[in-house]
Amino acid sequence: MLANLIEFATTHYVLSGLFVTFLALLIFTELRKGGQSLSSRELTALINSEQGVVLDVRGQKDFTAGHIAGALHIPYEKLTARIAELEKHKAKTLIVVDAMGQHAGAASRDLKKAGYTAAKLSGGIASWRGDNLPLVK
Repeated sequence: MLANLIEFATTHYVLSGLFVTFLALLIFTELRKGGQSLSSRELTALINSEQGVVLDVRGQKDFTAGHIAGALHIPYEKLTARIAELEKHKAKTLIVVDAMGQHAGAASRDLKKAGYTAAKLSGGIASWRGDNLPLVK
């Protein structure tokens, strides 16, 4: 099978090149839609300098099981309806946190459309735990 793929790519190099180019552009575009990705260290620096606010978009059960200290909680499903609650934090960067990064990009995009500065924690709360950083219960 791999031999057939290589044969196709070498025989149809123009078509293969176009496919790779379009795939790269699609990935680049999708990554930019969700906003800036921050590491755990960058998130901590923003919070410590009082320039960032953590917004946890996980469900209530997951939030209660453990969250980043000082995080605001608005479940992803209710974000558009409750976005006005974030008005007092408009001057700061809202750092969206979810379980593993699956909803953070969409939530960041929604926040940007509403006029907020938003970023997301790369890898979600799983990466935070992976870095052995504390959670509040």
